[in-house]
Amino acid sequence: MTVRAKICGLSTPETVRAAADGGASHIGLNFFPKSPRYVELEPAAILARPARARGVKIVAVTVDPDDMFLDRLMATLQPDLIQLHGKETPARAHQVAERTGVGVVKALSVSEASDIAAAAAFEPIVDHLMFDAKPPKDSELPGGTGARFDWTIMAGRRFQRPWLLAGGLDPWNVAEAIKLSGAPLVDVSSGVERGPGLKDPVLISAFLDAVRRA
Repeated sequence: MTVRAKICGLSTPETVRAAADGGASHIGLNFFPKSPRYVELEPAAILARPARARGVKIVAVTVDPDDMFLDRLMATLQPDLIQLHGKETPARAHQVAERTGVGVVKALSVSEASDIAAAAAFEPIVDHLMFDAKPPKDSELPGGTGARFDWTIMAGRRFQRPWLLAGGLDPWNVAEAIKLSGAPLVDVSSGVERGPGLKDPVLISAFLDAVRRA
């Protein structure tokens, strides 16, 4: 099985280049203002160009986006996928897909096996499912906190849609995470940073190398 990788929360040309050079299948640009990885729409569109030219899928990471923002997002960035990382319902995910005409990734917070059941309601609607570690109770961020969950609870599961494993991954544990979970696609953000929001091209390359060898 060839495992693909998404590098999320990129904000500089150097890190976008490292992701594309290293073979990332997707990059994520974060539009949640409270995140240290937040980028404005116009700079994000410029950042995305070289990766898009090399066939890398562009993912717009959002948290409960309203229709006005979605319209601006499509006019400015034209992402391949919109990631919903908030409290969006299946009905809202359907509205987002209909309004934008692009694929939707729905992130689901997981701390135990029973949390995975929430995926069933989204499977007929979205293009991808993401299983991310439930953030600490005092966190203002829905993801990107470095938290992780028990990867073994994903083992052997089958879904109607491709799915991503996220939460606490880094260059040193991603091979184990792939082995234990069977994930076809992995997502990293804080695990390739030298500080909050500060992506490190060397760590990005190391993460992608580890995925390739897994």
